[in-house]
Amino acid sequence: MLKKKIAVLGSTGSIGTQALDVISRHPDLFEAYAITGNNNIDLLISQARQFRPEVVVVANEEHYAEVNEALSDLPMKVYAGTQSVCDVARMEPVDMVLTALIGYSGLQPTIEAIKAGKIIALANKETLVVAGQLVMNLSQQYRAPIIPVDSEHSAIFQCLQGELRNPIEKILLTASGGPFRGKDVDYLKSVTPEMALKHPSWNMGARITIASASMMNKGFEVIEARWLFGVTADQIEVLVHPQSVVHSAVQFRDGTVKAQLGVPDMRLPIQYAFSYPDRVQSDYPRLDFANYPHLDFEKPDRKVFRNLQLAYDAMERGGNMPCILNAANEVVISAFLEHKIGFLQMSDIIEQVMGRCSFISNPTYEQLIATNAEARQLAASMV
Repeated sequence: MLKKKIAVLGSTGSIGTQALDVISRHPDLFEAYAITGNNNIDLLISQARQFRPEVVVVANEEHYAEVNEALSDLPMKVYAGTQSVCDVARMEPVDMVLTALIGYSGLQPTIEAIKAGKIIALANKETLVVAGQLVMNLSQQYRAPIIPVDSEHSAIFQCLQGELRNPIEKILLTASGGPFRGKDVDYLKSVTPEMALKHPSWNMGARITIASASMMNKGFEVIEARWLFGVTADQIEVLVHPQSVVHSAVQFRDGTVKAQLGVPDMRLPIQYAFSYPDRVQSDYPRLDFANYPHLDFEKPDRKVFRNLQLAYDAMERGGNMPCILNAANEVVISAFLEHKIGFLQMSDIIEQVMGRCSFISNPTYEQLIATNAEARQLAASMV
């Protein structure tokens, strides 16, 4: 396998740091050609010194001078601003772009990378939530393959290898259930951000951990699966699986179910995306079935965890509704983390925004930008 030059967009986040760990373990196969960060400049500087990329970008221009000065003794280019993040995604030497940016901010750089014909290792699910039809059309137009990095979508992707002629009957998308599995509405009324940040299975950033606790993250994954694998809403079934060992499964028309299993470690799907179609040796922990004598599965309660139902509703409505859903969700998560609203109020506000925002059945990219701004403003007014 030829050595891949990888642009890690969002290198200071949870996925980005684990991606760099994967790269550090296989320096003969992968190279961090470019890294980007936003506000965690101490970590960005440390990463630049360890991995010696050709390019470093700090999206927040206020930090440029400090980062540039800290790296002035090294032969690397330092840029600033969101446009520079897009420029990195298009750079000619780059073979693969890992989009590990948070939320809506990942959309434009992903589109730019696709238009440049790069291989996309997609860890930013909001890209397909906001603009799934547009992004998948561009992927086909520019022949830029998208390899999913989310553990669930990586599992589905792996289950589909060798099944080109066999259509999907159903996708079984697993969810850990988060810290509030089995809880009722009365319990959720008193949930604090500190409680919601204690995920039982995965170590993730704050925003995605809250989205997981509210089941919105799983709702986004349903929408993402719809676009990645060309299925309809009624072909995607969410199953709560607290052990987080079965990362997802595919059911075929003969009744056969293929599942991908492994320990809950995001470095595994990251490494698979980097090395695809090959599998490379790793020293990550192995799954010991003796430690899991029982694997449990149950249906999620969409009445208690309303965000999951709202995501299905947005997907079935189509158009710019998933964009509205995402924008409102980003606003309410920030408000919840700042103790401005309660846990259940997040769903209330999202639902109201979905009902009041301007609906467009077949939006252009420019209209999606306007939708995002409108939905954020409306959600913020309700906080």
